[in-house]
Amino acid sequence: CSTDPLVGAWQSRVSATEGYVSTLKDLEFSYVFNQGGTMTESSNYDGAPPVPPAYGIWRSLGSGLYETKYLFYATQPPEKLEQLPQGWGPAGHGEIVEQIRLAPNRNSFESTMTLKLFDPSGKVVPGGGTAKGHGTRIEF
Repeated sequence: CSTDPLVGAWQSRVSATEGYVSTLKDLEFSYVFNQGGTMTESSNYDGAPPVPPAYGIWRSLGSGLYETKYLFYATQPPEKLEQLPQGWGPAGHGEIVEQIRLAPNRNSFESTMTLKLFDPSGKVVPGGGTAKGHGTRIEF
């Protein structure tokens, strides 16, 4: 069984000129792409507001081009200070679709991504946008 060149752990610097992520000037993603087409993504902003890692899928489109689709869940602070011990509540979710072009050396990539944001009922809300990424494989 051969392993796809995307499989493994990656780190990416992400920049955007529109939408919510454009306010995050030092945004970084860490990814793990698993054989079989599942993936996990986490960012250096997962704690602001508290957001768990994103989970999703990936597929090869051939010739070093890949597509990913992953989801994350947003949270919101309690309305009253005395509710703080109950934690942050659900505030909808986000969906990122990313096109990745793997470099010929298989150790870096360039990507473009589109973010859509949804309220708790599943309705699209403002704040989405597009971004670009530059990723490098995490190695010893």
